[in-house]
Formats: sequence, C-alpha cells, structure tokens
Amino acid sequence: MSLVKKVADNSSTASLSHSMRYKRFVYFKSLIDKLNKPVTILDIGGTQEYWINMGVDSKDIKITLLNLSLQTTTSPNFLSVVGDATNLSEYANRSFDIVFSNSVIEHLFTKENQGRMAREVMRVGKYHFIQTPNYYFPMEPHFLFPGFQFLPKSVRVLLINKFNLGHICRKGNIEDARSIVEEIRLLKTKEMQELFPKSIIWKEKFAGLAKSIVAHNLS
Repeated sequence: MSLVKKVADNSSTASLSHSMRYKRFVYFKSLIDKLNKPVTILDIGGTQEYWINMGVDSKDIKITLLNLSLQTTTSPNFLSVVGDATNLSEYANRSFDIVFSNSVIEHLFTKENQGRMAREVMRVGKYHFIQTPNYYFPMEPHFLFPGFQFLPKSVRVLLINKFNLGHICRKGNIEDARSIVEEIRLLKTKEMQELFPKSIIWKEKFAGLAKSIVAHNLS
C-alpha cells in the first residue's frame, strides 16, 4: 500500500483514515452510552455497513439512513430513506435523539447550503454529532493529493480532468471535472463553530495537526 493510501484512503481498513474513523466512533459511543435507551439516530449520508462494522446492531438503537438514493438494509434496526440534507421538512422538530453525519457537509457546493444543513440538523435532532475534514490538513481526503484544496480552481479542474485522483475517477470532460471540484467545500474550525454555535468543537489530530473537525452537543 502506498503512503498516500495508508494515510487517507477510507476504503482501506489499514489506512490511518479508517483507524481514526473507528477511534472517533468510540468517542461518539462513549457519549451516547450515557443517554436513555432506546435511541433514535438520523444518519445523513450513512450506510448499514458502517454501523455494523463499528459493532452497532442493537435493538436499543434505531437508525434512519438518509441518502440521495436508497441503501441496502438487512436489519430491522435500520431504515433507508431518500432525502436532502438541506431540507428535512418531512421531519418535525426534535424528531430524532441524535443527528449523525460523517464527511457530508463539505459536499454541498456552497456555504449557504452548509448553513441550511446545519440549521436542519439542529432543528430535527435533540443532539448532533457532525464530522468534516479539516480544510487546513495537508492531505486533501477526497482526491488524496497534498495541498489540493490550496491550488487555484482552474488547476484543480485540470488535474481532475486528466488524472485519477483519490476516490474520484477520471471523467475526461471538463464540465464534469469542474462540477466535482465545486462540490467540495472544505470547512475550517471557525466555520464549523459558526454553523453550530452552541456545540463543542472536537478535533481529531495526526502528527499534531487537526485532520478532521467534529461539532457536537453531547456532553
């Protein structure tokens, strides 16, 4: 395995990214273990496979998986629904005990959309636990290219159009490449605090640097 994949490839269970994701989940579980059961969770962008891999398949935890398309579920503890993270109008206020999300809020193209998601998260959940990669971490996690987020947009589009980078396959179409680049808007700590103003900001660190940022109100 290359050094890049060892650090940032979420698809590899041997990668640093996977290891940190598991440690983050252990932290999350330590917080929700204090809540009264049963617990209802809305996971924005999640899969049953993720929760099962993390050791969660309990009748005391009911998880609704909200995505742009239906996900495969095989356990009665999981429900897959189609929805939009920026508009959860189908759910009343405080419909869920917890709204949970890994690496979704940076995929919403604009700051305005990120604000809409944050407001909906805080509206429908009594608690929330929202993670996103840190803008300032040197290795961009989607394209697995050091400093990719700091390059001019035109250069990022050119690289995506010409090469296979990270989790993104080469498209061979400049407009597709531009859309991919525009989809990702990494967030800084200050921005996460502004989006979730009453939340605890918890940072995952590697080599002294914050690799990702979590906003939560589970304390």
